Amino acid sequence: MKNIERFDLSRTEWERLIDDWIFNQKHREILKDRLLNGIPFEPLVEKYNLSVTQVKNIVYRATEKLTKHL
Repeated sequence: MKNIERFDLSRTEWERLIDDWIFNQKHREILKDRLLNGIPFEPLVEKYNLSVTQVKNIVYRATEKLTKHL
């Protein structure tokens, strides 16, 4: 996964980018929880009733998609 910290964007800008380019509501919520709120994978697994692999894949793919639009 590309390191999003190297992009100098505010939280509001990240939220707008996520809302604009991540079309699945659950994926948007997971990405915001992980990237913007810093929630570790394990609590996300429990919150969204997914496997660790699923959550990591969602975060990875969504982050890759976002960084293409920066």
